[in-house]
Amino acid sequence: MYNGLKERTESALRHLVAALFPRHIGDGDERGNLEQGTRDLRAALGYVLDKEKAGEYVARLVHLLPSIRATLETDITAAYRGDPAAQSEDEVILAYPAFTAISTYRVAHELYKMNVPLVPRIMTEYAHRLTGIDIHPGAQIGEYFFIDHGTGVVIGETTTIGHHVKLYQNVTIGAKSFKAAPDGSLIKGIKRHPDIGNEVVIYSGATILGGDTVIGDRCVIGGNVWLTNSVEAGSTVQNGLPEQKRERNERI
Repeated sequence: MYNGLKERTESALRHLVAALFPRHIGDGDERGNLEQGTRDLRAALGYVLDKEKAGEYVARLVHLLPSIRATLETDITAAYRGDPAAQSEDEVILAYPAFTAISTYRVAHELYKMNVPLVPRIMTEYAHRLTGIDIHPGAQIGEYFFIDHGTGVVIGETTTIGHHVKLYQNVTIGAKSFKAAPDGSLIKGIKRHPDIGNEVVIYSGATILGGDTVIGDRCVIGGNVWLTNSVEAGSTVQNGLPEQKRERNERI
């Protein structure tokens, strides 16, 4: 029943991103990539939706491509400004795994919001396979988002992330133990993942869990910190012995 779905979805994604950035990705044929991408996406959606609905959703996504491109421009800027190793914005687009993962997420997220089944997840799992960065398409992520290095990053479905947020490798924004129904099945459709405010930096190896965990604006979460409770805005959390240290950041 689903033979070919993954291949058509992945091809659609590659061509759509190439259409968004024709100077950097693909053969430079913006119109050709857009046409191929929409054909592949319509075919992929045909596995999970009726023909009329598939065509409607493709048209809606094409209409959104300029705004997706504009948001990705902010992500590229965040990477260039946030990494002293970046020599140009072109380098971010061509060489940074975060760009591959985030551009995939931005496209998949719009389809997820349309309640398209399967296809958005296949897209982000494709990027996960390529980059080691696992962003669920249901997560809500603001502008100027940057993941430095990236390998091992996990961002769960009900996560919200504000603007100007920077993550390093091996960060997990995940769920605590799942609640089960009386029959033993997991309860779905509930808030399971944290909310991350604006201008937050989360260093490598940090783990932040729980649907009621809120990391306030301008917080700095140190490397290898384990958090299952909220952190007040403007705080720094570091690993320390015998217990985690917390400090308030004073804005100058």
